[in-house]
Amino acid sequence: MAWQWFNRLGSPRWFYQKSSVWMPWLAAISLLLLITGVVWGLGFAPQDARQGNSYRIIYIHVPAALLALAGYYLMAISGAIGLIWKMKLSFLVMRAAAPIGAALTFAALVTGALWGKPTWGTYWDWDARITSMLILLFLYLGIIALSRALSRQHTADKACALLTLVGTVNIPIIYKSVDWWSSLHQPATLKLMEPSSIHPSMFYPLLLMILGFYCFYAWTLTAHTRILILQREWRTQWVQQLLTCNKI
Repeated sequence: MAWQWFNRLGSPRWFYQKSSVWMPWLAAISLLLLITGVVWGLGFAPQDARQGNSYRIIYIHVPAALLALAGYYLMAISGAIGLIWKMKLSFLVMRAAAPIGAALTFAALVTGALWGKPTWGTYWDWDARITSMLILLFLYLGIIALSRALSRQHTADKACALLTLVGTVNIPIIYKSVDWWSSLHQPATLKLMEPSSIHPSMFYPLLLMILGFYCFYAWTLTAHTRILILQREWRTQWVQQLLTCNKI
């Protein structure tokens, strides 16, 4: 039963039909979480004792950075599934995740620079965390470029999946860089196995923003995957029927 469900999940047609139900719910939940988090974080969370109001950029910077890392793992897992089980949908998810991850990484770098100027006195430093995040951006952009450079779809999928898997070595380096090297970047304030060092009045709106970003990421990834499905499957009968019904 589990294997049957796994194979069904790998069907582009099944995913497209089922995701039509998910999309409105993901949009509504992400919108509610993001609006609540922004209002709470910018309007009601207290000032930081050292950074004043400049710390509030964490409500964009931290979720964007977390999703940039988590999205790369998702992309790598999708690529691995495609290589091992030859599932077309997993390759499509991998491709759909690349531009979203690039945008999130770019947002994390820009907001980090804006945060760094009043906090550290500089927009940019070749700090281990910042440099490894820049490498992550190049990895995302490289996968996007590689997917468009190769004309044969199957060859491009395999090449992108292999590059993605090789690039996963950068993710633990990003996460542990502030612990392994003397770093301008502050240590992680959100930890899975230890209490958070951020005050609850600042942490709860940040948590809402992180959850909202995750929901919005899921919505965006699903929407982009659906577009890629239609582009790749446009010759199939079910897509032709779908396009015909939409025209009517």
